[in-house]
Amino acid sequence: MAALGKIRKRGVTLVIIIGLGLFAFIAEEAFRSCEATKNQQRQQVGEVLGNKINVQEFQTLVDEYQEVIKLTQGRDNLSEEEMNQVKDQVWNQFINDQIISSEAKKLGLTVTDEEMQNILKEGTNPMLRQSPFVNQQTGRFDVTQLTKFLADYKKNAGNPQIAESYDRIYKYWQFIEKQLRSQTLAQKFQGLVVGSLLSNPVSAKMAFEAQNQENDILLASIPYTSINDNDVQVSDADIKAKYDSEKEMYKQTMETRDFKYVDFQVVASAADRDALMKTMNDAYEKLQSGANPAEVVRKAQSQFPYLGMAATKNAYPRDIVAQLDSISVGQTSRPFETTSDNTLNVVKLIAKTQAPDSIEYRQIQVTGATLEAIRKTADSITTALKAGANFEELAKKYGQEGKSQWLTSAMYETSTSMDEESKNYLASINSLGVNEVKNLEFSQGNIVMQVLSRKAMVDKYDIAVIKHVIDFSKGTYSDAYNKFSQYVSENKTLADLEKNAGKFGFKVLERKDMFNSEHNVIGLRSTREAMKWLFDAKEGDVSPLYECGNNDHLLVLALTKVHPVGYRDFESVKDMLKTEVLNDKKFEQIKTKYANVKSLADAQKAGAKIDSVNQVTFGAPVYVQSTGASEPALSGAVAGVKQGTFSPAIVKGNAGAYLFQVNRKAAREGEKFDAKAVEMRLQQQAAQAASRFVSELYQKANVVDNRYLFF
Repeated sequence: MAALGKIRKRGVTLVIIIGLGLFAFIAEEAFRSCEATKNQQRQQVGEVLGNKINVQEFQTLVDEYQEVIKLTQGRDNLSEEEMNQVKDQVWNQFINDQIISSEAKKLGLTVTDEEMQNILKEGTNPMLRQSPFVNQQTGRFDVTQLTKFLADYKKNAGNPQIAESYDRIYKYWQFIEKQLRSQTLAQKFQGLVVGSLLSNPVSAKMAFEAQNQENDILLASIPYTSINDNDVQVSDADIKAKYDSEKEMYKQTMETRDFKYVDFQVVASAADRDALMKTMNDAYEKLQSGANPAEVVRKAQSQFPYLGMAATKNAYPRDIVAQLDSISVGQTSRPFETTSDNTLNVVKLIAKTQAPDSIEYRQIQVTGATLEAIRKTADSITTALKAGANFEELAKKYGQEGKSQWLTSAMYETSTSMDEESKNYLASINSLGVNEVKNLEFSQGNIVMQVLSRKAMVDKYDIAVIKHVIDFSKGTYSDAYNKFSQYVSENKTLADLEKNAGKFGFKVLERKDMFNSEHNVIGLRSTREAMKWLFDAKEGDVSPLYECGNNDHLLVLALTKVHPVGYRDFESVKDMLKTEVLNDKKFEQIKTKYANVKSLADAQKAGAKIDSVNQVTFGAPVYVQSTGASEPALSGAVAGVKQGTFSPAIVKGNAGAYLFQVNRKAAREGEKFDAKAVEMRLQQQAAQAASRFVSELYQKANVVDNRYLFF
């Protein structure tokens, strides 16, 4: 009871303590929840119709697509530009799939497993012909090959020796299957849209006449430039009224940003060039005096290796090939500069020969317990072959097929390095006569080789090339960095950057409407950090200094304008609209001046230029030479006026005002109306128009693209 009494006395205190404890617990959980949400947002690459994709999911799709390209093209790696194209393709595919699947769901459209099986059985889809399951005799997709592979894949899943190769093909097939399902669903949806766009004989007849009825006219042109801009008053109210009437034209679905920047590229100094020229002259002297070319090329640190083998012109850079006509065998060129790749070069033509571009040969690899045993076996094989033994039967005796294969110059002449044994191997193939047999000794064994044929004799050149980039030194880069860093640190605002750029020898440039979907800033590599800053900054902010490009550019940015999703603000399009308003007012002046003109003669007296324009059709805009513009409105007006008639009203064009007289109206010769053919063409045009439906749906999909934060 005493204990209960004490608890009651401290009841309020206990409630407060417990309450604080509960609040702390709830607050901690809320904090963790907020942190988890923020982490998810930080990992979000993009969003379409509320469906989010995080960086891991997106990277998986990119890796999948990348592996498909490597497998189908036999590539080991993709360039940076190619990888950017892959990422764009994956992103666009994700958007399309989300939009189509959403619309299809509303309509109850699906692609069933039965439909997929029918597509595989038919085997006519172009995507299937790109798969590994094509019958080599028919050139068609063979579903039985696919079925057999899937069964073998399942059976050999636990075999580590073949599982990897099977797995690559299986993943490739999964990719094709997924793409087929997505493609089929999109075709179904598009088919519904296209089916709602019909043609008929009446519209076909009108379209045929519009395209094939030609008009020869005499045209009176009054260019807007004939009126001085200073003689036309344009107010902000006039421009604002124009903006309001054309506002829908200035709607954008993605945010863009305007910025100004200073980009400074570090280049070699005079001292750097002199030092490199000394190296090149030294290499020239050594090559000229007959020094070992491989050693000279290596010591000069040439970016083009010397293999010591003759090669076709295709193996050498264009600037090097251009020198071959001006030097003879044994000669060395003086150092010369190539501006296209920013290099200094020296070339020595060591030898020139005629050799086959393609060689057919076969070989037997000889192995054994010891090197002595290998040599002995190789000698006996060589002796037997020279005595007339059957090559393939002898090869089978040693567990090989001995089948012929082809070697082309392109297969080895672009190698960046080559050991002595590989060089000896290739030299032997190139030097052997037809049916000649040779026993080649290597450190690990022997190869007995026979050449069967030599084809396509071409010129081959043994050339020593010293090619060296005219690069800047560390000292030069350090001086440039210090100078640029001083400029950035002393000028914290855009106004100061612009004011003082000239003092430092820099120039402030401008870029408008940058999208965050672009892969770099102002076309420079390694500018992702600058991109992230640009789309996180506020108007007027100046960025830190960025080192970018190929470690040879220094960059600073200043954000000048943010154009959010929606309508462009009036000020950003004011100058463009002013030109339109100016032309509108000039047209009104011309219209008043030519109000009483009833003939071409009257128009000419009033100052118009008269020209003859033939073969005007409704289906194509008229190009007016006197104003230098295409005028669709003029084509429409001419089509509606009878032969021999003067235009009832002055026509407002893009670059001027026009009056005309139709002298001749006639159907194009040799063209006959075929209602079915024209209807089919109109239907195809409708299908093309319908294929753009995704772009219309895109605007309503609330697409969020954050790829620039990660890639």
